[in-house]
Amino acid sequence: MAGSKIHMAKRIIHQLMYFFSLIAGGVLLFLLIMASQVWFFAQRDEARPADAAIVLGAAVYGNRPSPVLRERINHAISLYEAGFVENIIFTGGQGQPNEPTEAEVGRQYALARGVPAADILVETTSTTTWENLTNARLVAETAGIDSFLIVSTPFHMRRAISMAADLDMAAYSSPTRSTRWISPRTQTRAFLREVVAYGFYLLAGNG
Repeated sequence: MAGSKIHMAKRIIHQLMYFFSLIAGGVLLFLLIMASQVWFFAQRDEARPADAAIVLGAAVYGNRPSPVLRERINHAISLYEAGFVENIIFTGGQGQPNEPTEAEVGRQYALARGVPAADILVETTSTTTWENLTNARLVAETAGIDSFLIVSTPFHMRRAISMAADLDMAAYSSPTRSTRWISPRTQTRAFLREVVAYGFYLLAGNG
């Protein structure tokens, strides 16, 4: 009797281990798929004529853009100067109290680089990528703008374009290639963070 109970317990433990190994394998496979999508999409540049470039927000240091945001702005200005877009939409709200918004810092930087004020639009309340795109779409609709090149760092593009598609935006990827990572470790951390964020977006929906 005792032997049969021990045998049954071992069988249950074996089945549970098998079940959890299937779950772990499924999670690993999902993450590998997400990683490949983020990586390979980061290599693409879909730049083509569009109404506007949308610059996704990033940190500011007082009145100056962070290096990441600066290179996004520079890339958008390059698209504008090359004639790919007629307008630039800067996105991003206030990171810290008493700081200007990310969008306003972007606007001032572009103005200093010679972009006419009439060709710059801003939204100044977003704090996430989803909000960046949602608010930019509303600003664009008011201005009669309906096609976009989305500008961000390469690893961010897979998630950003997926969100734009879910928002029914005619949007294409044009990542900046000029971002200088502090170290390979920083670059790897950014990549892994985006893999998780993209996977979570697909599973949980917008946000």
